[in-house]
Amino acid sequence: MNAYDIIKKPLLSEKSYAKISDKIYTFVVDKNATKVDIRNAVEEIFNVQVEKVNTIMVKGHEKTQNTRKGRTVGRTSDYKKAIVTLKKDSKPIAFFESLS
Repeated sequence: MNAYDIIKKPLLSEKSYAKISDKIYTFVVDKNATKVDIRNAVEEIFNVQVEKVNTIMVKGHEKTQNTRKGRTVGRTSDYKKAIVTLKKDSKPIAFFESLS
């Protein structure tokens, strides 16, 4: 599996912004990716040293929408979230540093 297929996009929220200064970054990753795959992909893409990886399966939630024809109920997609902690002597990821 290609490194760019494993890391889908960065996850930007208030909680993840607060952790950027501690070199903790959050990504949406492929559902079938393991922690080792995620570690190797982050190290390859961003040229950093990863200390640890935590993963979480996030369940999609139900959304309702009221329309003229009635009420429509749907679900958002499930996804896998990875919280990546870099080593202290590693350089920070430039993409996230430009945000804070």
